[in-house]
Amino acid sequence: MRHPLRSVFTTLLAGALLALGLAPAQQAAAAAAVPGYLTQEAVFASPGNGWAQVERYLDSTSGFTQEQYPSDGRGDQDGARVGYFGGVKRPFSGRFLLYSAQGWNTAAGTPVLLVHGANDNADRAWANPGETGSCGASTCPSTGMAQALAAAGHRVFAIGFAHKQGDNLMQAQTVGDAVAVIKARTGAAQVDVVAWSKGEVAARSYVSSVKPSWGRAYAGDVRRLVTLGGPNGGLDYTYAHGWAFSLATWPACGGTANAPSPHLYMTCYGTYTSQPCLGVLPTGGYDCFPGQRQLLARWDGPYGVDGSMQDWWTTYYGGQGFYTSGQGIQAAIDAGSLIKPLQQAGTPAAVPTYLLAGGSADIPGILNENRGASDGLVFTASALDTTGIRTLGGTALLSGLNHMELAWSAAAVTQVTAWLA
Repeated sequence: MRHPLRSVFTTLLAGALLALGLAPAQQAAAAAAVPGYLTQEAVFASPGNGWAQVERYLDSTSGFTQEQYPSDGRGDQDGARVGYFGGVKRPFSGRFLLYSAQGWNTAAGTPVLLVHGANDNADRAWANPGETGSCGASTCPSTGMAQALAAAGHRVFAIGFAHKQGDNLMQAQTVGDAVAVIKARTGAAQVDVVAWSKGEVAARSYVSSVKPSWGRAYAGDVRRLVTLGGPNGGLDYTYAHGWAFSLATWPACGGTANAPSPHLYMTCYGTYTSQPCLGVLPTGGYDCFPGQRQLLARWDGPYGVDGSMQDWWTTYYGGQGFYTSGQGIQAAIDAGSLIKPLQQAGTPAAVPTYLLAGGSADIPGILNENRGASDGLVFTASALDTTGIRTLGGTALLSGLNHMELAWSAAAVTQVTAWLA
């Protein structure tokens, strides 16, 4: 693919700004500009990974919820993020982290906000791709996009979401929150947003004002939107390769991946089992992967379905198979995919949007998307889908990069830097 809490805002913020070398007049301007519904709960200085600091914020707007997490802990916050979220492994979704890279208060130009993808965090995605040993390559670097953009003179920030597979509509609201804090901190009128993978849907939802009924509309404060391997046209990977996907996730079959299953029931070692929390669709009061449901779109027309998978027909189209049963992808799309709503809403004409795609389906350790040209997870045609993008700033296909490498490789950094110039 985590919450921030409230404390004494003026004392914490003034102290943090003073420590960061801002003059009293700048402190007052910054504090006055931070929206009243945001509370800075904590500041972590010198956190490592090239960051100058990490802050935790709480958005008190009514509408944020405590999202559900798999009971076995696979979706919990981990590593340093547990400390950043106040020792809470399953944060409230109104909380988020804001990372500030070294040089954020000395560089010039439009600030940049980095938005990470599913089952991930800002540290691994943007600053230390080798943190978990899974970066899409046999050898992982210890620095990433954050340090590279900072070295190029950008003021770099990153958001950390509370839920690794969370609701993109709530995450879109926290993207807007992060932009508001960055504007207050730097005095900038607009921010450039670079979003990778699932994070693209949250970022695009923000600028397109695709929001929950209680949410705030786009504030006109994004200069450019850059997407890296973003599912602009959606994806159906979970359903098209369902048997392999469920084996990797279903605990009764030994699966541990923090990802949803397209099935409601599955036979494992002779026993017909149910795991409602792991389903893409809300089932029996469980809904642990809303963010993945929101990415869905059908690609069976141009690319078919992986017929080598057990129960492939019933997995994709719904029904009872030999070993599995489920409702199928269309039911999941109807239950809340954001792809068509985003395309229909369109990005604002004033926000040039840039699309970067990878063309190498060679991510180690997973079943790569092989039905058509892809980066291993997202079809190239989806990542480069311009439907609803009113002002196209540019597109690029880096054929040698897979989905993971799009967030840290030198070629990707060079392209993003050129687009942000």
